[in-house]
Amino acid sequence: MSLETRRLKALHDYAILDTPPHPAFDSLTATAALALDAPIALISLIDAERQWFKSVIGLELTETPRAMSFCEHATEGEGTLAVRDARDDPRFAGNPLVTGAPFIRAYAGAPLIDSEGFGLGALCVIDTRPRDFSARDMDILSHLAEAAMIAVTSHRLSGALQRTRVILAERLAS
Repeated sequence: MSLETRRLKALHDYAILDTPPHPAFDSLTATAALALDAPIALISLIDAERQWFKSVIGLELTETPRAMSFCEHATEGEGTLAVRDARDDPRFAGNPLVTGAPFIRAYAGAPLIDSEGFGLGALCVIDTRPRDFSARDMDILSHLAEAAMIAVTSHRLSGALQRTRVILAERLAS
């Protein structure tokens, strides 16, 4: 089984894709946007063909094709990823989200790493103007990403608990 296949299995085991908004995640993206003075913040999860947003501030999108994902690059590296001006970065210069709306210029993202070491997505902030991100900014994002991963794990455990309750209720009823 390839590493990517195992990563996707881990992501799907969390049963969080395509779930409704949740205040725990929305609070984290709001905090990221406020702390880093960014107009856009999101928590994304990288599926096989798409980047899906569990929480988003400042965009009307709920997902993008994976090929357009900045967050995927954050999950592949060591630590956080900062891009001062996406127009100057060969990975992103031709990206439709850079050349067109929302005209992404700056990006800073920290990966959501599960207990097995898989990068499931990222918590990021995006700006429509070029900017530098400080070491403090990156530390803030890293801590918020850790909290987001705790929320993802809590979602998984809550689902498992609910399934156990249903099984027990069915056994008690019979």
